[in-house]
Amino acid sequence: MNRPFTLPRTLSHMGNDASAGLVVFLVALPLCLGIALASDAPVVSGIIAGVVGGVVVGLVSGSHVSVSGPAAGLTAVVASAIATLGSFEMVLTAIALSGVMQLVLAATRAGILRSWIPSSVVKGMLAGIGLVIVFKQIPHALGRDEEHVGHLAFMFTSESNTFTEIVASLEAPNPGAVVVALTAFAILHWWQGLSSVLRALRTLPAPLVAVVSGVVVNGLFVSYLPDWALLRVDKHLVDLPVLASAADVLTLVRTPDFGALSDLRVWLIAATIAIVGSVESLLSLEAADGIDPHERVSDPNRELLAQGLGNTLSGLIGGLPVTSVIVRTSANVYAGAQTRMSAVLHGVLLAVAVVTIAQYLNLIPYAALAAVLITIGYKLASVSLFRSVAASGPRRLLPFLVTVAGVVFIDLLWGVGLGIATHVAWAYLAHRKRRKSICQSGNTRNPS
Repeated sequence: MNRPFTLPRTLSHMGNDASAGLVVFLVALPLCLGIALASDAPVVSGIIAGVVGGVVVGLVSGSHVSVSGPAAGLTAVVASAIATLGSFEMVLTAIALSGVMQLVLAATRAGILRSWIPSSVVKGMLAGIGLVIVFKQIPHALGRDEEHVGHLAFMFTSESNTFTEIVASLEAPNPGAVVVALTAFAILHWWQGLSSVLRALRTLPAPLVAVVSGVVVNGLFVSYLPDWALLRVDKHLVDLPVLASAADVLTLVRTPDFGALSDLRVWLIAATIAIVGSVESLLSLEAADGIDPHERVSDPNRELLAQGLGNTLSGLIGGLPVTSVIVRTSANVYAGAQTRMSAVLHGVLLAVAVVTIAQYLNLIPYAALAAVLITIGYKLASVSLFRSVAASGPRRLLPFLVTVAGVVFIDLLWGVGLGIATHVAWAYLAHRKRRKSICQSGNTRNPS
């Protein structure tokens, strides 16, 4: 059950939550930018959604480890909406309206839908997301950054997909990116052992050190080996807008066109965002509870309430739609988060970063972030997980594999839907087989 969110309890874990919040911030930053670009929306709209997802949803949500932000699963919906409506301000109206719809879902206690999802499907969703993360980040670890970090669809164009991108990156790797990524991988792998020997290093999270190492290594390339240097002009580095002053923040804010409320298309788009976003959030919440080391159980209706408030505000101030996101959540858990303050802090850091240190964050190579994300993805889709599900028998293995394949090759909702359908079909066939067996047994004992 959810524990009370008391100040003493929060402060007692501030060290863990602060370091975890910093790690999630570093992971979320390129995702916020990438999802905005993949949605054909203003880049800053992704940052705004990240801030709202961290601070607003983080404070209201009942989950201690779940982290919300701009939704990769809604990129196609938002991009299509912008093309259809022809105005980002009209789309903002739909996003705000979708938040109101989620508030209605919370009031009607629609969160009970979460309990209908089989555990094998949830595990398959986690493994599928892990594989997607790994596959999508391999090209970035090799220096192929034409397709942005936030682009999570399997098919990019009619001639390009995830695997063709991996092959292309293997055929022509960028040596600078490879060195940066390998350095980050080495730190992620050996940092725990090194920090156990040198106590002064224990407070530094490995992902943070890995990212900083990427900045340092690339800086050395710029000074001493320019042919290997990763440059922003080639899209190898994080690219945040740099503001001259805090007052310039207001220039980034765009507001909804409320005149669009008379357009039926806006309501249909809002309903789509509300339904898809709610389902993704409930699935991610289930997954978050599954990887919470303290095995805490979150209230799904409270999560819908938090998401509704978040989307309403995000739409009103120019942000993309938000959902609970398993990538950020996984990074949060594996970085040692204890309470929801880590999610709140990551949102605060996103806001502060845009105003104060964007020029320094723009030194971070995507190759270093790719190493962090690949490590997270592997933990979600570990070999031991596949072995444990396989050992549980075909009744759980088949829905698990179908879910994994659907998430990887189609998208999250299709994968989960196919997994649930497979689970139901297997249960139905098993029920029919039992009934047939009972009938045959009865006929044998009582021949007519």
